[in-house]
Amino acid sequence: MSAAAQRQRIAVIAGDGIGLEVMPAGIDCVTAVARLHGFTLGWEHLEWGSDHYRAHGRMMPVDGLETLAGYDAIFLGAVGVPDIPDVQTLWGLLIPIRRAFEQYINLRPVKTLPGVASPLADSAPIDMVVVRENNEGEYSEIGGRMYRGLEEESAVQEAVFTRRGIRRAARFAAELAAGRRGLLTSATKSNGIVHTMPFWDEVVAETVRAGFPQVRLRSELIDALAAGLVLHPHRYDVLVASNLFGDILSDLAGAITGSIGSAPSANLNPERRHPSMFEPVHGSAPDIAGQGIANPIGQIWSGAMMLDALGYPAAAAHLVAAFEAALAAGTRTRDLGGTALTEQVTAAVLTEIDSLAPNFTA
Repeated sequence: MSAAAQRQRIAVIAGDGIGLEVMPAGIDCVTAVARLHGFTLGWEHLEWGSDHYRAHGRMMPVDGLETLAGYDAIFLGAVGVPDIPDVQTLWGLLIPIRRAFEQYINLRPVKTLPGVASPLADSAPIDMVVVRENNEGEYSEIGGRMYRGLEEESAVQEAVFTRRGIRRAARFAAELAAGRRGLLTSATKSNGIVHTMPFWDEVVAETVRAGFPQVRLRSELIDALAAGLVLHPHRYDVLVASNLFGDILSDLAGAITGSIGSAPSANLNPERRHPSMFEPVHGSAPDIAGQGIANPIGQIWSGAMMLDALGYPAAAAHLVAAFEAALAAGTRTRDLGGTALTEQVTAAVLTEIDSLAPNFTA
């Protein structure tokens, strides 16, 4: 049976803060474009997050991962509140999902959006993709603390890199670069981190040389790369980085295009043995939660990435074109220099979905 003939089951976790506000926007827009392309999605809401933690001492039920395994994709809003430590909210929901389902690629497209001004003086268009290794590296669980509360208290956190983990991230990034401008930049710090980063460099280089002769690989120290993203971001095409470096670089890249409120992400299991998860980058933003001013573009764009991963590329392109058209027409939230509320942006995108339908469904 083809992907278009199936009814995909989507687990919805709106989570916390503005996640509760942007999730309806994402669902409405994805549903609208799906209807025009002749398929339906089954949205199933799971009331997990910080409220669940307050009631049960856990961010999700004990059998939460087993529940999620039965879905085709996971659509996440945001996680985190001021009164619960991040170590509980993130390690109780987001990171276990990424690891249990081998979502070893965190994919974050970054590009200049219509009508959105970059804070940079250089107005050249930005169009890049950050490929972040998502399962190992600096975010290992190996380490601990001892002598808590005493003067000699100490903490150890081990970074763990495997050949398999580096190779599969490098291969994914190289394949992506081969279909774009052919330039792959690898983030490193091998001049200061003397074991893991030289290993990263070696495996990335071996992988690209062996399978992708058409891709130009450039290894760049993370500090110089961060500066380069600010000084001349239009020179970059695909970036591949470890868990920590990729996390930082993707937020920086999103900010230089105008706002991380618009930035999407996909936590991918490329082999599709497990469900992948799609979420905006912006987080729960408790400082603006409940005001109706949250930017829904990150959630909507993440929905487009989900459609593409599920096998509906035309619907995904239609949705991206719709939110770009809404932005170009001047409907933008406060973080993008406008005055529109979340609901107004959603309504504008829905209007553009209908207007652009003949271009994508003929």
